[in-house]
Amino acid sequence: MYSNKENINILTSLLVAHGVKHAVVCPGSRNAAIIHNFSECPHIMCYPVTDERSAAFVALGIAQATGQPTVVCVTSGTALLNTAPAVAEATYQHHGIIVVSADRPTAWIGQNDGQTMPQVGALGSFVGKCVNIPEPHTDEERWHVNRSVNEALIEAKKSHRPSVHINVPLSEPLFEYTAEKLPKERKIEFYEKDLCNTEPFMEEFLKAKRPMIVIGQTDENTLYSIFESLELLNERAVIINEALGAYSEICTVDLVLKAIEDNDKKYVPDLVLHMGGDIVSKRLKKFLRKAKATWRISQNDEISDTFQNLVGILNCDLKTFCNFVDVAYRIHAPRTPYSIQSYLDLWADALTASDDFIINYSPAYSQAAAVKAFEKQFYKSDYGPHTHYANSSAIRLANLFARQHVWCNRGINGIEGSVSTAVGYALTLKEDEQVVLVTGDLSFFYDSNAFWNNNTTNNLSILLLNNGEGGIFRQVKGFSSNPFAVGLHNANAEHICKQNGVAYVAVHNMEELDNNIKRLSRENTTLVVEVFTDPEIDKQEIEKIYTTFKL
Repeated sequence: MYSNKENINILTSLLVAHGVKHAVVCPGSRNAAIIHNFSECPHIMCYPVTDERSAAFVALGIAQATGQPTVVCVTSGTALLNTAPAVAEATYQHHGIIVVSADRPTAWIGQNDGQTMPQVGALGSFVGKCVNIPEPHTDEERWHVNRSVNEALIEAKKSHRPSVHINVPLSEPLFEYTAEKLPKERKIEFYEKDLCNTEPFMEEFLKAKRPMIVIGQTDENTLYSIFESLELLNERAVIINEALGAYSEICTVDLVLKAIEDNDKKYVPDLVLHMGGDIVSKRLKKFLRKAKATWRISQNDEISDTFQNLVGILNCDLKTFCNFVDVAYRIHAPRTPYSIQSYLDLWADALTASDDFIINYSPAYSQAAAVKAFEKQFYKSDYGPHTHYANSSAIRLANLFARQHVWCNRGINGIEGSVSTAVGYALTLKEDEQVVLVTGDLSFFYDSNAFWNNNTTNNLSILLLNNGEGGIFRQVKGFSSNPFAVGLHNANAEHICKQNGVAYVAVHNMEELDNNIKRLSRENTTLVVEVFTDPEIDKQEIEKIYTTFKL
Protein backbone atom coordinates (compact mmCIF):
# COMPACT_ATOMS: atom_id res chain seq x y z
CA MET A 1 0.00 0.00 0.00
CA TYR A 2 1.18 3.51 -0.82
CA SER A 3 0.88 6.80 1.05
CA ASN A 4 -2.39 8.71 1.00
CA LYS A 5 -0.45 11.92 0.21
CA GLU A 6 -1.15 12.75 -3.43
CA ASN A 7 2.04 14.75 -3.96
CA ILE A 8 4.17 11.78 -2.81
CA ASN A 9 2.29 9.40 -5.10
CA ILE A 10 2.59 11.73 -8.10
CA LEU A 11 6.31 12.08 -7.41
CA THR A 12 6.83 8.33 -7.09
CA SER A 13 4.87 7.57 -10.24
CA LEU A 14 6.83 10.11 -12.31
CA LEU A 15 10.19 8.95 -10.99
CA VAL A 16 9.31 5.52 -12.36
CA ALA A 17 7.99 6.98 -15.63
CA HIS A 18 11.25 8.89 -16.15
CA GLY A 19 13.34 5.79 -15.52
CA VAL A 20 14.79 6.62 -12.08
CA LYS A 21 15.71 3.28 -10.48
CA HIS A 22 17.88 4.10 -7.45
CA ALA A 23 17.20 6.07 -4.25
CA VAL A 24 19.48 6.67 -1.26
CA VAL A 25 17.20 7.23 1.73
CA CYS A 26 18.04 8.91 5.05
CA PRO A 27 16.03 8.27 8.23
CA GLY A 28 13.54 10.85 9.50
CA SER A 29 9.90 11.29 10.45
CA ARG A 30 8.84 13.98 7.97
CA ASN A 31 10.23 12.02 5.00
CA ALA A 32 9.10 8.61 6.29
CA ALA A 33 6.08 8.50 3.98
CA ILE A 34 8.30 9.23 0.97
CA ILE A 35 10.72 6.47 2.01
CA HIS A 36 7.75 4.13 2.46
CA ASN A 37 6.60 4.78 -1.12
CA PHE A 38 10.07 4.26 -2.56
CA SER A 39 10.53 1.00 -0.69
CA GLU A 40 7.06 -0.24 -1.69
CA CYS A 41 7.66 0.54 -5.36
CA PRO A 42 9.15 -2.50 -7.16
CA HIS A 43 10.86 -0.27 -9.75
CA ILE A 44 13.01 1.65 -7.24
CA MET A 45 15.96 0.14 -5.35
CA CYS A 46 16.50 1.78 -1.95
CA TYR A 47 19.87 2.16 -0.14
CA PRO A 48 19.64 3.36 3.50
CA VAL A 49 22.36 5.79 4.68
CA THR A 50 22.05 7.69 7.98
CA ASP A 51 24.40 10.64 7.43
CA GLU A 52 22.94 13.01 4.82
CA ARG A 53 26.39 14.32 3.86
CA SER A 54 27.53 10.81 3.06
CA ALA A 55 24.19 9.79 1.55
CA ALA A 56 24.35 12.48 -1.12
CA PHE A 57 27.84 11.37 -2.14
CA VAL A 58 26.64 7.75 -2.23
CA ALA A 59 23.93 8.92 -4.66
CA LEU A 60 26.66 10.59 -6.74
CA GLY A 61 28.60 7.31 -6.86
CA ILE A 62 25.52 5.44 -8.07
CA ALA A 63 24.92 8.14 -10.70
CA GLN A 64 28.50 7.77 -11.90
CA ALA A 65 28.23 4.00 -12.16
CA THR A 66 24.82 3.87 -13.83
CA GLY A 67 24.97 7.04 -15.93
CA GLN A 68 21.49 7.89 -14.63
CA PRO A 69 20.23 10.50 -12.11
CA THR A 70 19.86 9.03 -8.60
CA VAL A 71 17.62 10.20 -5.75
CA VAL A 72 18.80 11.14 -2.27
CA CYS A 73 15.82 11.56 0.09
CA VAL A 74 16.20 13.58 3.30
CA THR A 75 13.96 14.87 6.06
CA SER A 76 13.23 18.55 6.74
CA GLY A 77 15.51 21.21 8.20
CA THR A 78 19.31 21.19 8.13
CA ALA A 79 19.28 17.67 6.66
CA LEU A 80 18.80 19.35 3.29
CA LEU A 81 21.81 21.64 3.77
CA ASN A 82 24.02 18.65 4.47
CA THR A 83 23.57 17.50 0.86
CA ALA A 84 25.06 20.72 -0.57
CA PRO A 85 28.69 19.59 -1.03
CA ALA A 86 27.68 16.49 -2.97
CA VAL A 87 25.07 18.42 -4.97
CA ALA A 88 27.69 20.94 -6.09
CA GLU A 89 30.18 18.20 -6.93
CA ALA A 90 27.57 16.22 -8.88
CA THR A 91 26.50 19.27 -10.90
CA TYR A 92 30.05 20.18 -11.85
CA GLN A 93 30.81 16.57 -12.72
CA HIS A 94 27.66 16.50 -14.90
CA HIS A 95 26.43 13.48 -12.95
CA GLY A 96 23.64 15.33 -11.19
CA ILE A 97 21.60 13.85 -8.35
CA ILE A 98 17.92 14.37 -7.49
CA VAL A 99 17.48 15.76 -3.99
CA VAL A 100 14.03 14.98 -2.57
CA SER A 101 13.45 16.85 0.69
CA ALA A 102 10.44 16.55 2.98
CA ASP A 103 9.23 19.85 4.42
CA ARG A 104 6.74 21.33 6.86
CA PRO A 105 3.71 23.17 5.47
CA THR A 106 4.65 26.70 4.41
CA ALA A 107 2.51 28.27 7.16
CA TRP A 108 4.80 26.83 9.85
CA ILE A 109 8.11 28.11 8.51
CA GLY A 110 9.58 30.74 10.83
CA GLN A 111 7.12 29.92 13.63
CA ASN A 112 9.56 28.25 16.04
CA ASP A 113 8.33 24.84 14.98
CA GLY A 114 10.85 22.00 14.92
CA GLN A 115 13.06 21.41 11.88
CA THR A 116 11.60 24.28 9.88
CA MET A 117 13.49 26.66 7.64
CA PRO A 118 13.05 28.06 4.11
CA GLN A 119 14.00 25.03 2.02
CA VAL A 120 12.94 26.17 -1.44
CA GLY A 121 16.02 27.59 -3.11
CA ALA A 122 18.32 26.55 -0.27
CA LEU A 123 20.71 24.80 -2.66
CA GLY A 124 20.99 27.94 -4.79
CA SER A 125 22.82 27.84 -8.09
CA PHE A 126 24.18 24.35 -7.46
CA VAL A 127 20.94 22.88 -8.84
CA GLY A 128 19.64 23.33 -12.36
CA LYS A 129 16.06 23.46 -11.11
CA CYS A 130 14.21 23.60 -7.79
CA VAL A 131 10.49 22.83 -7.55
CA ASN A 132 8.08 22.87 -4.63
CA ILE A 133 5.18 20.39 -4.67
CA PRO A 134 2.73 20.97 -1.81
CA GLU A 135 -0.23 18.64 -1.27
CA PRO A 136 -2.79 19.35 -4.04
CA HIS A 137 -6.50 19.85 -3.37
CA THR A 138 -7.82 20.84 -6.82
CA ASP A 139 -7.31 19.64 -10.39
CA GLU A 140 -5.27 22.75 -11.15
CA GLU A 141 -3.00 22.07 -8.16
CA ARG A 142 -2.59 18.42 -9.27
CA TRP A 143 -1.63 19.65 -12.75
CA HIS A 144 0.89 22.01 -11.14
CA VAL A 145 2.48 19.21 -9.10
CA ASN A 146 2.61 16.94 -12.16
CA ARG A 147 4.11 19.64 -14.35
CA SER A 148 6.65 20.69 -11.71
CA VAL A 149 7.96 17.16 -11.16
CA ASN A 150 8.14 16.60 -14.93
CA GLU A 151 10.13 19.83 -15.30
CA ALA A 152 12.62 18.82 -12.60
CA LEU A 153 13.14 15.31 -13.97
CA ILE A 154 13.49 16.55 -17.54
CA GLU A 155 16.16 19.00 -16.34
CA ALA A 156 18.00 16.20 -14.51
CA LYS A 157 18.21 14.17 -17.74
CA LYS A 158 19.46 16.91 -20.05
CA SER A 159 22.86 16.46 -21.67
CA HIS A 160 24.72 18.59 -19.11
CA ARG A 161 23.12 16.55 -16.28
CA PRO A 162 22.69 19.10 -13.44
CA SER A 163 21.44 18.22 -9.97
CA VAL A 164 17.84 19.16 -9.18
CA HIS A 165 15.87 19.71 -5.97
CA ILE A 166 12.28 18.58 -5.37
CA ASN A 167 10.84 19.93 -2.11
CA VAL A 168 7.79 18.12 -0.68
CA PRO A 169 5.79 19.97 2.02
CA LEU A 170 3.72 17.52 4.07
CA SER A 171 1.02 18.04 6.68
CA GLU A 172 0.12 15.66 9.52
CA PRO A 173 -1.02 12.92 9.79
CA LEU A 174 2.01 11.57 7.95
CA PHE A 175 1.71 7.82 8.29
CA GLU A 176 -1.48 6.72 6.57
CA TYR A 177 -0.91 4.23 3.75
CA THR A 178 -4.22 3.58 2.06
CA ALA A 179 -3.53 3.91 -1.69
CA GLU A 180 -3.54 0.48 -3.34
CA LYS A 181 -1.55 1.59 -6.38
CA LEU A 182 0.28 4.58 -7.75
CA PRO A 183 -1.65 6.97 -10.01
CA LYS A 184 -1.05 6.90 -13.77
CA GLU A 185 0.67 10.21 -14.33
CA ARG A 186 1.21 12.15 -17.52
CA LYS A 187 4.87 11.98 -18.49
CA ILE A 188 6.23 14.88 -20.56
CA GLU A 189 8.86 13.68 -23.02
CA PHE A 190 11.71 16.03 -23.91
CA TYR A 191 13.51 15.48 -27.20
CA GLU A 192 16.88 17.17 -27.67
CA LYS A 193 18.01 18.81 -30.90
CA ASP A 194 18.83 15.55 -32.69
CA LEU A 195 16.63 15.56 -35.82
CA CYS A 196 15.53 11.93 -35.43
CA ASN A 197 13.72 12.89 -32.26
CA THR A 198 10.86 14.40 -34.27
CA GLU A 199 9.87 10.90 -35.37
CA PRO A 200 7.72 10.18 -32.28
CA PHE A 201 5.72 13.32 -33.06
CA MET A 202 5.28 12.38 -36.73
CA GLU A 203 4.05 8.95 -35.69
CA GLU A 204 1.37 10.49 -33.47
CA PHE A 205 0.58 13.20 -36.02
CA LEU A 206 -0.12 10.68 -38.77
CA LYS A 207 -2.39 8.67 -36.45
CA ALA A 208 -4.42 11.70 -35.32
CA LYS A 209 -8.02 12.02 -36.53
CA ARG A 210 -8.42 15.72 -35.70
CA PRO A 211 -4.94 17.29 -35.81
CA MET A 212 -4.45 21.01 -35.24
CA ILE A 213 -1.41 23.28 -35.46
CA VAL A 214 -1.53 26.45 -33.34
CA ILE A 215 0.92 29.26 -34.12
CA GLY A 216 1.65 31.69 -31.30
CA GLN A 217 3.66 34.90 -31.51
CA THR A 218 6.28 34.47 -34.23
CA ASP A 219 8.30 37.01 -36.20
CA GLU A 220 7.61 37.56 -39.90
CA ASN A 221 10.97 36.26 -41.14
CA THR A 222 10.55 32.94 -39.34
CA LEU A 223 7.03 32.52 -40.67
CA TYR A 224 8.25 33.23 -44.19
CA SER A 225 11.05 30.67 -43.89
CA ILE A 226 8.67 27.87 -42.86
CA PHE A 227 5.70 28.84 -45.05
CA GLU A 228 6.11 26.00 -47.55
CA SER A 229 6.34 23.42 -44.75
CA LEU A 230 3.20 24.82 -43.14
CA GLU A 231 1.42 24.61 -46.49
CA LEU A 232 2.36 20.94 -46.60
CA LEU A 233 1.11 20.31 -43.07
CA ASN A 234 -2.06 22.24 -43.85
CA GLU A 235 -3.04 19.39 -46.17
CA ARG A 236 -3.52 17.23 -43.10
CA ALA A 237 -4.09 19.57 -40.14
CA VAL A 238 -6.11 22.65 -39.26
CA ILE A 239 -3.77 25.60 -38.78
CA ILE A 240 -4.89 28.29 -36.36
CA ASN A 241 -3.18 31.64 -35.85
CA GLU A 242 -3.78 35.08 -34.45
CA ALA A 243 -2.32 38.28 -35.88
CA LEU A 244 0.86 37.72 -33.82
CA GLY A 245 1.64 34.59 -35.83
CA ALA A 246 -0.15 35.30 -39.08
CA TYR A 247 0.68 32.39 -41.35
CA SER A 248 -2.88 32.91 -42.63
CA GLU A 249 -4.60 36.27 -43.05
CA ILE A 250 -7.62 34.88 -41.19
CA CYS A 251 -7.06 35.72 -37.51
CA THR A 252 -10.66 35.49 -36.26
CA VAL A 253 -10.48 32.17 -34.39
CA ASP A 254 -11.71 33.84 -31.18
CA LEU A 255 -14.90 34.84 -32.97
CA VAL A 256 -15.44 31.25 -34.15
CA LEU A 257 -14.92 29.88 -30.64
CA LYS A 258 -17.51 32.28 -29.21
CA ALA A 259 -20.01 31.08 -31.83
CA ILE A 260 -19.46 27.38 -31.08
CA GLU A 261 -18.88 27.56 -27.32
CA ASP A 262 -22.06 25.61 -26.48
CA ASN A 263 -21.48 22.98 -29.17
CA ASP A 264 -17.75 22.67 -29.74
CA LYS A 265 -17.19 18.92 -29.31
CA LYS A 266 -16.73 18.18 -33.02
CA TYR A 267 -14.27 21.08 -33.33
CA VAL A 268 -11.94 19.93 -30.52
CA PRO A 269 -8.63 18.47 -31.80
CA ASP A 270 -7.24 15.16 -30.58
CA LEU A 271 -3.66 16.30 -31.18
CA VAL A 272 -2.22 19.83 -31.06
CA LEU A 273 1.17 21.01 -32.28
CA HIS A 274 1.93 24.33 -30.57
CA MET A 275 4.67 26.48 -32.08
CA GLY A 276 5.71 30.06 -31.44
CA GLY A 277 5.11 32.14 -28.34
CA ASP A 278 2.18 33.82 -26.66
CA ILE A 279 -1.49 33.35 -27.55
CA VAL A 280 -3.77 36.29 -26.77
CA SER A 281 -7.21 34.68 -26.71
CA LYS A 282 -8.25 33.21 -23.34
CA ARG A 283 -11.08 31.51 -25.19
CA LEU A 284 -8.60 29.71 -27.44
CA LYS A 285 -6.47 28.55 -24.50
CA LYS A 286 -9.54 27.21 -22.71
CA PHE A 287 -10.67 25.42 -25.87
CA LEU A 288 -7.29 23.77 -26.46
CA ARG A 289 -7.24 22.42 -22.90
CA LYS A 290 -9.99 20.04 -24.07
CA ALA A 291 -7.60 18.38 -26.53
CA LYS A 292 -6.17 14.95 -25.71
CA ALA A 293 -2.51 15.88 -26.16
CA THR A 294 -0.23 18.74 -27.12
CA TRP A 295 3.26 18.63 -28.59
CA ARG A 296 5.31 21.81 -28.37
CA ILE A 297 8.28 23.06 -30.36
CA SER A 298 10.61 24.75 -27.87
CA GLN A 299 13.52 26.79 -29.15
CA ASN A 300 15.15 27.48 -25.78
CA ASP A 301 14.69 24.43 -23.52
CA GLU A 302 11.44 25.94 -22.21
CA ILE A 303 8.76 23.62 -20.86
CA SER A 304 5.57 25.57 -21.53
CA ASP A 305 2.40 23.62 -20.68
CA THR A 306 -0.07 26.34 -21.71
CA PHE A 307 -2.93 23.95 -22.45
CA GLN A 308 -2.29 21.60 -19.49
CA ASN A 309 -2.02 18.51 -21.72
CA LEU A 310 1.60 18.64 -22.90
CA VAL A 311 3.07 15.22 -23.70
CA GLY A 312 6.12 16.00 -25.84
CA ILE A 313 8.64 18.80 -26.35
CA LEU A 314 10.70 19.06 -29.52
CA ASN A 315 13.70 21.17 -28.57
CA CYS A 316 14.70 22.75 -31.87
CA ASP A 317 14.06 25.89 -33.89
CA LEU A 318 11.03 26.04 -36.18
CA LYS A 319 13.02 25.92 -39.40
CA THR A 320 14.93 22.79 -38.32
CA PHE A 321 11.67 21.11 -37.33
CA CYS A 322 10.02 22.00 -40.63
CA ASN A 323 12.99 20.80 -42.67
CA PHE A 324 12.66 17.39 -41.07
CA VAL A 325 8.88 17.34 -41.48
CA ASP A 326 9.23 18.12 -45.20
CA VAL A 327 11.17 14.89 -45.66
CA ALA A 328 9.24 12.71 -43.20
CA TYR A 329 5.83 13.87 -44.40
CA ARG A 330 6.54 13.28 -48.07
CA ILE A 331 7.84 9.78 -47.35
CA HIS A 332 5.34 8.54 -44.77
CA ALA A 333 2.13 10.57 -45.12
CA PRO A 334 -0.66 8.71 -46.91
CA ARG A 335 -3.46 10.50 -48.67
CA THR A 336 -5.53 12.61 -46.31
CA PRO A 337 -8.22 10.29 -44.90
CA TYR A 338 -11.84 11.30 -45.35
CA SER A 339 -12.36 11.71 -41.59
CA ILE A 340 -9.50 14.23 -41.42
CA GLN A 341 -10.68 16.02 -44.56
CA SER A 342 -14.09 16.45 -42.94
CA TYR A 343 -12.40 18.03 -39.92
CA LEU A 344 -10.36 20.34 -42.16
CA ASP A 345 -13.50 21.37 -44.04
CA LEU A 346 -15.39 21.99 -40.80
CA TRP A 347 -12.79 24.48 -39.62
CA ALA A 348 -12.25 26.01 -43.07
CA ASP A 349 -15.96 26.78 -43.35
CA ALA A 350 -16.07 28.29 -39.86
CA LEU A 351 -13.00 30.49 -40.34
CA THR A 352 -14.14 31.64 -43.79
CA ALA A 353 -17.55 32.56 -42.39
CA SER A 354 -16.02 34.57 -39.54
CA ASP A 355 -13.64 36.32 -41.93
CA ASP A 356 -16.46 37.24 -44.33
CA PHE A 357 -18.48 38.55 -41.41
CA ILE A 358 -15.66 40.83 -40.25
CA ILE A 359 -14.96 42.09 -43.76
CA ASN A 360 -18.60 43.07 -44.24
CA TYR A 361 -19.28 44.31 -40.71
CA SER A 362 -19.50 48.09 -40.24
CA PRO A 363 -19.08 49.07 -36.59
CA ALA A 364 -20.46 52.32 -35.28
CA TYR A 365 -17.95 55.04 -34.40
CA SER A 366 -15.75 53.41 -31.77
CA GLN A 367 -12.30 51.96 -31.26
CA ALA A 368 -13.40 48.97 -33.34
CA ALA A 369 -14.33 51.30 -36.20
CA ALA A 370 -10.96 53.06 -35.97
CA VAL A 371 -8.96 49.82 -36.13
CA LYS A 372 -11.06 48.42 -38.96
CA ALA A 373 -10.66 51.66 -40.95
CA PHE A 374 -6.89 51.50 -40.45
CA GLU A 375 -6.57 47.81 -41.37
CA LYS A 376 -8.94 48.12 -44.35
CA GLN A 377 -6.39 50.25 -46.18
CA PHE A 378 -4.06 47.28 -46.56
CA TYR A 379 -6.54 44.50 -47.37
CA LYS A 380 -5.28 42.70 -50.51
CA SER A 381 -2.43 45.20 -50.73
CA ASP A 382 1.10 44.14 -51.63
CA TYR A 383 2.54 46.88 -49.46
CA GLY A 384 1.70 48.03 -45.98
CA PRO A 385 3.47 49.42 -42.94
CA HIS A 386 5.23 47.38 -40.28
CA THR A 387 2.39 47.25 -37.76
CA HIS A 388 2.78 47.25 -33.99
CA TYR A 389 -0.04 46.92 -31.47
CA ALA A 390 0.00 47.64 -27.77
CA ASN A 391 -1.43 45.16 -25.29
CA SER A 392 -4.95 44.87 -23.83
CA SER A 393 -7.80 46.14 -26.04
CA ALA A 394 -5.54 47.06 -28.95
CA ILE A 395 -4.13 43.59 -29.64
CA ARG A 396 -7.58 42.04 -29.25
CA LEU A 397 -8.91 44.40 -31.90
CA ALA A 398 -6.02 43.28 -34.11
CA ASN A 399 -7.23 39.70 -33.78
CA LEU A 400 -10.56 40.79 -35.21
CA PHE A 401 -9.52 43.18 -37.97
CA ALA A 402 -5.85 42.67 -38.86
CA ARG A 403 -5.13 40.55 -41.92
CA GLN A 404 -1.34 40.56 -41.70
CA HIS A 405 1.37 39.89 -39.15
CA VAL A 406 1.61 42.38 -36.28
CA TRP A 407 4.14 42.97 -33.52
CA CYS A 408 3.19 43.22 -29.85
CA ASN A 409 5.10 42.98 -26.56
CA ARG A 410 3.52 39.68 -25.48
CA GLY A 411 6.50 38.21 -23.65
CA ILE A 412 4.99 39.33 -20.35
CA ASN A 413 2.08 41.33 -21.79
CA GLY A 414 2.65 44.60 -19.92
CA ILE A 415 1.32 47.93 -21.18
CA GLU A 416 4.65 49.70 -20.75
CA GLY A 417 7.13 50.23 -23.55
CA SER A 418 4.89 49.86 -26.59
CA VAL A 419 5.72 53.33 -27.97
CA SER A 420 9.45 52.94 -27.26
CA THR A 421 9.51 49.54 -29.00
CA ALA A 422 7.88 51.00 -32.10
CA VAL A 423 10.34 53.92 -32.05
CA GLY A 424 13.26 51.48 -31.87
CA TYR A 425 11.86 49.41 -34.73
CA ALA A 426 11.35 52.49 -36.90
CA LEU A 427 14.92 53.70 -36.29
CA THR A 428 16.36 50.64 -38.05
CA LEU A 429 14.31 50.98 -41.26
CA LYS A 430 14.81 52.92 -44.45
CA GLU A 431 13.06 56.28 -44.63
CA ASP A 432 10.48 54.98 -47.11
CA GLU A 433 9.48 52.11 -44.79
CA GLN A 434 6.62 53.05 -42.48
CA VAL A 435 5.84 51.85 -38.95
CA VAL A 436 2.37 52.29 -37.44
CA LEU A 437 1.60 51.65 -33.77
CA VAL A 438 -1.99 51.10 -32.64
CA THR A 439 -2.20 51.75 -28.90
CA GLY A 440 -4.65 52.45 -26.12
CA ASP A 441 -4.46 55.58 -24.01
CA LEU A 442 -2.99 54.13 -20.80
CA SER A 443 -0.20 52.41 -22.70
CA PHE A 444 0.59 55.56 -24.68
CA PHE A 445 0.70 57.94 -21.72
CA TYR A 446 2.70 55.47 -19.65
CA ASP A 447 5.40 55.46 -22.34
CA SER A 448 5.21 59.04 -23.63
CA ASN A 449 8.91 59.54 -22.80
CA ALA A 450 9.61 57.45 -25.90
CA PHE A 451 9.66 60.80 -27.76
CA TRP A 452 12.08 62.35 -25.24
CA ASN A 453 15.38 61.41 -26.87
CA ASN A 454 17.84 62.65 -29.46
CA ASN A 455 16.92 60.02 -32.03
CA THR A 456 14.65 61.32 -34.75
CA THR A 457 12.51 59.32 -37.14
CA ASN A 458 9.97 60.46 -39.72
CA ASN A 459 8.57 57.04 -40.53
CA LEU A 460 6.48 56.40 -37.38
CA SER A 461 2.76 57.05 -37.01
CA ILE A 462 0.54 56.25 -34.03
CA LEU A 463 -3.17 55.50 -33.94
CA LEU A 464 -4.02 56.43 -30.34
CA LEU A 465 -7.33 55.03 -29.06
CA ASN A 466 -8.44 57.25 -26.17
CA ASN A 467 -11.65 56.44 -24.31
CA GLY A 468 -10.48 57.87 -21.02
CA GLU A 469 -9.82 54.58 -19.24
CA GLY A 470 -8.44 51.06 -19.45
CA GLY A 471 -11.25 49.79 -21.66
CA ILE A 472 -10.17 46.15 -21.47
CA PHE A 473 -11.48 46.00 -17.90
CA ARG A 474 -15.05 46.59 -19.06
CA GLN A 475 -14.81 43.30 -20.97
CA VAL A 476 -13.85 41.29 -17.88
CA LYS A 477 -16.94 39.75 -16.32
CA GLY A 478 -17.48 40.89 -12.75
CA PHE A 479 -14.68 43.48 -12.81
CA SER A 480 -15.40 46.63 -10.83
CA SER A 481 -16.10 49.85 -12.76
CA ASN A 482 -14.55 51.82 -9.89
CA PRO A 483 -12.54 54.68 -11.46
CA PHE A 484 -9.48 53.67 -9.45
CA ALA A 485 -9.66 50.16 -10.92
CA VAL A 486 -10.08 51.17 -14.58
CA GLY A 487 -7.54 54.01 -14.64
CA LEU A 488 -10.08 56.77 -15.38
CA HIS A 489 -8.44 59.96 -16.72
CA ASN A 490 -8.98 63.13 -18.77
CA ALA A 491 -5.61 63.28 -20.52
CA ASN A 492 -4.95 63.80 -24.20
CA ALA A 493 -1.79 63.69 -26.32
CA GLU A 494 -1.89 67.16 -27.91
CA HIS A 495 0.63 68.90 -25.66
CA ILE A 496 2.88 65.83 -25.40
CA CYS A 497 3.13 65.94 -29.18
CA LYS A 498 3.72 69.69 -29.26
CA GLN A 499 6.44 69.41 -26.60
CA ASN A 500 8.29 66.78 -28.64
CA GLY A 501 7.76 68.16 -32.16
CA VAL A 502 5.34 65.43 -33.18
CA ALA A 503 2.50 66.14 -35.63
CA TYR A 504 -0.94 65.71 -34.07
CA VAL A 505 -4.55 65.41 -35.18
CA ALA A 506 -7.65 64.75 -33.06
CA VAL A 507 -10.62 62.66 -34.23
CA HIS A 508 -14.09 62.81 -32.62
CA ASN A 509 -16.48 61.27 -35.16
CA MET A 510 -16.69 58.98 -38.18
CA GLU A 511 -16.26 61.78 -40.72
CA GLU A 512 -13.03 62.97 -39.08
CA LEU A 513 -11.88 59.35 -38.84
CA ASP A 514 -12.43 58.74 -42.57
CA ASN A 515 -10.64 61.99 -43.44
CA ASN A 516 -7.53 61.30 -41.35
CA ILE A 517 -7.00 57.54 -41.10
CA LYS A 518 -5.03 57.29 -44.34
CA ARG A 519 -2.51 59.83 -43.09
CA LEU A 520 -1.09 57.16 -40.79
CA SER A 521 0.78 55.51 -43.64
CA ARG A 522 1.46 58.54 -45.82
CA GLU A 523 2.97 61.29 -43.67
CA ASN A 524 6.70 61.99 -43.90
CA THR A 525 6.86 62.92 -40.23
CA THR A 526 6.09 61.39 -36.86
CA LEU A 527 2.32 61.65 -36.46
CA VAL A 528 -0.21 60.86 -33.75
CA VAL A 529 -3.87 60.45 -34.73
CA GLU A 530 -5.81 60.47 -31.46
CA VAL A 531 -9.28 58.95 -31.72
CA PHE A 532 -11.60 59.93 -28.86
CA THR A 533 -14.41 57.44 -28.16
CA ASP A 534 -16.97 56.62 -25.50
CA PRO A 535 -15.96 53.57 -23.40
CA GLU A 536 -19.51 52.29 -23.11
CA ILE A 537 -20.01 52.39 -26.89
CA ASP A 538 -16.62 50.67 -27.35
CA LYS A 539 -17.81 47.87 -25.09
CA GLN A 540 -21.19 47.61 -26.83
CA GLU A 541 -19.59 47.36 -30.28
CA ILE A 542 -17.34 44.47 -29.21
CA GLU A 543 -20.30 42.68 -27.62
CA LYS A 544 -22.37 43.26 -30.75
CA ILE A 545 -19.69 41.70 -32.97
CA TYR A 546 -19.51 38.58 -30.81
CA THR A 547 -23.26 38.17 -30.38
CA THR A 548 -24.18 38.90 -34.03
CA PHE A 549 -21.86 36.38 -35.66
CA LYS A 550 -23.42 32.93 -35.98
CA LEU A 551 -22.38 29.68 -37.62
